[in-house]
This record gives sequence, structure tokens and C-alpha cells, in this order.
Amino acid sequence: MKHSLVKHIDWISVLLYLCLVSCGWIAIFSTTYSDLTMSSIFDLNQFYGKQMLFIGLSFILITFILALDSKLYVNLAIPFYIVAILLLAGLFVFGKETNGARAWYAIGSITVQPSEFAKVATALAFARYVSDIHTDVRRTTDLLKAIGIICVPAVLILLQPDVGSLLVFFSLAFVLFREGMPSALLFYAFLAALVFISSLKFGMPITVIVCTLLIAGYCFFYQKRTHRFPFQNALILTAICFVTAITTQTAYDNVLKQHHRNRLNLWLRLETDPQKIAAMKRDFAYNTNMAESAITSGGTLGKGFLQGTRTKGNFIPEQHTDYIFTTIGEEWGFLGTSLIVILFTCLLLRLYVLAERQKTKFNRIYGYSVVSILFVHFCINIGMVISLIPTIGIPLPFFSYGGSGLWAFTILLFIFLRLDAR
Repeated sequence: MKHSLVKHIDWISVLLYLCLVSCGWIAIFSTTYSDLTMSSIFDLNQFYGKQMLFIGLSFILITFILALDSKLYVNLAIPFYIVAILLLAGLFVFGKETNGARAWYAIGSITVQPSEFAKVATALAFARYVSDIHTDVRRTTDLLKAIGIICVPAVLILLQPDVGSLLVFFSLAFVLFREGMPSALLFYAFLAALVFISSLKFGMPITVIVCTLLIAGYCFFYQKRTHRFPFQNALILTAICFVTAITTQTAYDNVLKQHHRNRLNLWLRLETDPQKIAAMKRDFAYNTNMAESAITSGGTLGKGFLQGTRTKGNFIPEQHTDYIFTTIGEEWGFLGTSLIVILFTCLLLRLYVLAERQKTKFNRIYGYSVVSILFVHFCINIGMVISLIPTIGIPLPFFSYGGSGLWAFTILLFIFLRLDAR
């Protein structure tokens, strides 16, 4: 069995994982180090010392994951999922509140974030259900059950509240699309999001007028090409556009929290008062502005290891966690950030290739789930740091400081590599 694992495990993925984890630790060390003695690397009073411990424990986790029979992950998918749901629900009673979110269990000085591990459990349960011989996501009832598996932990996480982790769960919609879910549903979801943003930016009347013209144009060309009027499609598009446009302001005012509204205001430039804009940038966009300045200052080649002035000046809060990419931008420059993007891209493409070659449906669906979760984390974190999307608290896989995140991503990845090795 050991010989088979060594022979068949995908060493390309393992090598990419080791490269990303190593680069992440170097970035954390550069961001948080206090002295340059070799003994300080293992100082558990420092973030980089703790991260070194987390990495060491990750190797033990990897050994344990690879040693287990791969069939165990199929058989225990549902029990893992139930335990994850119970842990998420328990946060409302026993959880520790940090930065307005009750998302951690505190055990002495150690904190554990169950939402990170819930992603693994949900991916396993989701793959188990969708791969069942009696399940067909093209049937409405089966599709709703699959969506329900995603929604249960997502709702519990939303109530914490933790919007960043919530979005990651819905990345599994890509897997449903790959497994036969009608592509129109994905289009409808995208259309609703586009109408929501347009209604905030340009107002409901303009959005409604534009939607009406576009739907009328679609109906005209469809009828001209097929000689049939698309009643059903026109009705669905009209309902989505008009209902979303009409309810946008109500949802914006009553569903979103104030800090969410402030970030959307800055991202969409909804505020016109210069004084209010300046105040909002100072209070709610400080991290993003400082992150942009740090990345820009790195230039092409960067300032060099441990030479980042903004990094060493502690200008960017949470730089060792959600904003770790700014350290890479300032010290490693454009070439360094490009290298990290290439490493992530290579890992995602490699995992996609592995998922495509699986001989069992469970393995394939779980592989797609791993790719989707890592892809959304990667895109949202970097997009947030460079202001392409609103600020959302979400870690960069294998880079951001934290044991829960590193272990969860490690478990997520190596369960799939164990399945593939079989």
C-alpha cells in the first residue's frame, strides 16, 4: 500500500502545495518578525513561529489522510457533514466573538474556526449526494436537495455573520453546472446580480428601462430567427429583472449590515459628498488604500526581502492574514506576485486535470469541489486586495496566517490526492 501511494500520488500537486506553503511562511515571517536570530523562527510567541508549528502539524495530517483507506471518505461523508453542522450551530452558544463575528471556539489561547473545516465536510457530503446513482441534478427535486446541502452551513455562517465564507460555499454551484444543472440557472443568477448592482449604481428607473429594451430586443431577434415568440423566456427574464430592481433598495437598507453598505458605496462610488467620501475612505477603505500603495511601491522587482517600508511600518492591519498578498507585492514586486499567481493557476489547472480523469463519479465531483473552493478563495482575496471587488474577509489559501485555514485547505486537497492515488 505504501509503495502504491508513493508511486501513484500526484507529486506535481504535492510540489505546488509545498511551494505555496513555503512562500506563505516567508511572507508571514517578513510581515511579523521581531528579530533575526535563527532561534526566533520557532518562537511560538510570534506569528511566524506559530505558523511553522501549524505547517509541521499539517504534515502529520497529510500522513494520516494518506494512510486511511480512500473508501472511508465516501462512507463517512455524511457523518462529517452532520458534525460540521453541529459545530457551526454550537458557535451561537459557546463561540467567541471577534470583530463582531461569533465564528471561533476558544480553547485556552487556541482558537478554532469551524467554518473552514465545514467547507471540507460540505464538499464531501455534496459529492456523496450528487454522485449517488439515484441523483440527477437535472431533476428539480434532486437539484434543490443538492442546493440544500450547501445552504444549511451557509445560513449558519451568514448568521455569525461571515459573508466571505458564505460566498465560498456557493462556489459549488460551478460543480452543479458541470454535472448537468441547466446553464440557464447560472445565467439567471448572474443576471440578478448584475441588475442589483445596476440598480444601486444608476437607480431603479434607468435599470428598468434598460432591462425592458434588452428583453424587447431579445424577443424581436428570437422571433425573427425562429418565427416563434419566446413567451416563457421573456416571462422569466422580466420577472428576474423587475423583481430584483424593485427590491434592491429594500434589501440594501434592511438586509445588508452598515459595513457592507459602506464597502459597496466605496466600490460603486455611490456617495457624492467629498467630505463623506473622505471619511468613508479613512474608516472603511484604509486597508485597501494602504494595500494598493504597498503593492504599487514594489514596482517590477520589489524592494527585497525584509525591506518593505509599509510592511515594516505596520500600515496595513491584518497584513499577515487577509492582506498577506500586499507583502508579496511590496517586497517581491510584479515578478513575485506574478509567480504566485502562476503557482496558484498551475495548481488549479492540475487539480482540474486530475478531476477529469477520475473513474468514479464521487472522486470527480469532489475534485471539482476542491478546485471551485480554492479558485473562489484565490480570486476574491487578490481581487479584494487590489480593489477589484469590495473588501471581504477571506484568506489566501496556504498563505494567510492561521492554523484552521491551513489545516482545512490541506485536508481538502490531500483527501482528493488520496482518492486520485487509488
